[in-house]
Amino acid sequence: MKYSDKIRNIAIIAHIDHGKTTLLDSLLRQSKLFRDNQDIPERVMDSFDQEKERGITIFAKHTTIPYEDYKINVIDTPGHADFSGEVERILGMVGSVLLLVDAQDGPMPQTRFVLSKSLALGLKPIVVINKIDRPSADPDRVLNETFDLFTELGATDEQLDFRYIYASGLSGFAKKTLEDPSTDMTPLFDLILEATPAPGGEVEEPFLMQAATVSYDDFLGRQVTGRIVRGVVKKGQTLIHINGDGKATNFTVSKLQGYLGLKKVDIDEALSGDIVIISGLPEEATIGDTITDPRKPEALPAIKIGEPTLSVDISVNSSPFVGKSGKHVTMNKIKDRLLREKKANISLRIEMKDEVDKVTVAGRGELHLSVLIESMRREGFEFSVSKPRVIIKEEDGVKCEPVERVYIETPEEYSGKIIEEISLRKGEMQHLSTSEHGITKLEFLVPTRGLMGLRGDFLTMTRGLGILTAILEGYTPWKGNIAGRTKGVMISGCPGKTNGFACFNLQDRGVLFVKPGDEVYEGMIVGENSRDNDLIVNVTKAKQLTNVRASGADENIILIPPRQLSLEQAINYIEDDELVEITPAQIRLRKTFLTENERKRKEREVKN
Repeated sequence: MKYSDKIRNIAIIAHIDHGKTTLLDSLLRQSKLFRDNQDIPERVMDSFDQEKERGITIFAKHTTIPYEDYKINVIDTPGHADFSGEVERILGMVGSVLLLVDAQDGPMPQTRFVLSKSLALGLKPIVVINKIDRPSADPDRVLNETFDLFTELGATDEQLDFRYIYASGLSGFAKKTLEDPSTDMTPLFDLILEATPAPGGEVEEPFLMQAATVSYDDFLGRQVTGRIVRGVVKKGQTLIHINGDGKATNFTVSKLQGYLGLKKVDIDEALSGDIVIISGLPEEATIGDTITDPRKPEALPAIKIGEPTLSVDISVNSSPFVGKSGKHVTMNKIKDRLLREKKANISLRIEMKDEVDKVTVAGRGELHLSVLIESMRREGFEFSVSKPRVIIKEEDGVKCEPVERVYIETPEEYSGKIIEEISLRKGEMQHLSTSEHGITKLEFLVPTRGLMGLRGDFLTMTRGLGILTAILEGYTPWKGNIAGRTKGVMISGCPGKTNGFACFNLQDRGVLFVKPGDEVYEGMIVGENSRDNDLIVNVTKAKQLTNVRASGADENIILIPPRQLSLEQAINYIEDDELVEITPAQIRLRKTFLTENERKRKEREVKN
């Protein structure tokens, strides 16, 4: 038996929150990788801080589970559409995918997206009907809906004859039929071994591998992870790196690592079919590059990744509070950090333009960009971010913009408001249906511009009971102007510290973003005006004190709590003449030009 016959490479794909990481937790726990008394956190694969806080997977991660005398390499993938680039690039490494479908919700929009990608690559998915122990689960209906989805996506006869299993990742059991006892994950382990083809590849042939994941180590330099297509690799071996332009560079393998459970382990050699980490590559090595043997150099086809749809400008923080909480404030530091991100994150596009004071960063969506911005903020960077812009294409001389297919589930009484709001944002309804339980399902085609800021309004409109998912559909001719923010802002007219007296007098004018005791500067946005014009206010004005005693006590001041904007909300809230000031301690909104004179001068220049 060949070595690769004992290897199975598989990825877990699903819609967001259908239980990928929880199911993998159960597989890891039952694989005897951990001691009985070892403390294992929930969602153990979500090791990145933001993944734990947001409750979602952001980066694809590798693990290896030993089962009997087999080695199962498992890749946990994100379920959110903004991180679909992570899914696209790792599917070429695996022999099959576990497609998780919620036993209550059934196939969801992102299920369709990840399934279409895997079917296009010729993979034969294993369907896992997860969460079958939920009170309202209906596994039979969900299985039929999943089969219908396979048919709709043009699956081949062989792909339509998919294997399936029922499971509960949280309770830690899987079973082939609903009547079987609920014991452990053994049926799922056995099904993976049966239904996933061995990776193949001849050990005697010269070495060949494609980089699917890229990382950087301060001591080891550039590292790439990928599946060995054929041959053997050893520590200290000389190989050739071929980039996307066909340029070949010799290098020596300084370190070779594999996975065991959650850990990286040093190994001396690896054979075809295995997933390994190779260190010592040239600095410019990136995802999709080929690593091959000098005896038979061969370049593999590049990995195709969907293009970004939104971009923001990142510039130095020019506010009076610059450097108060951040360590890295210069443009050189910001550029170095973004260049490091560009090497590891293939779905981001980072452009250093002629302007010395800003960098344009393009990504898949607001969440994709905000994860990068939040990471930099936590690393001690200070900078300013512009309003997101959609990336325009020209097709046959026609100006085109990205359009997204939006799926909405909401209680019936809120559907009218939603239809009205999305119509104002140039959305076109494609489908509407209401179930006997009073849940309305809506489907729209909406320009990406129209989706900016919609999620916050959507949660307000549906009292938090609605679900909204958007997936890029393609490009459509420019839809014309879309109304932006309908209200103006309150701008601080002077620097200082806010106080309760000024806040109390201003709260009738709109909604404040600051509380008493906050430091403000001229040009900083301190609230939302109740009207459509911008208003310059003095939020630092204190009550006039006299030495004359009043006959009655001062009136009791009752302040409305200020509106706290999250990073995504702040980026969506601003207009073209405004910026979000990002610091490790605070997120502030400001006008691009801080003084009233500068703003008026700019207005006159635009008119002329």
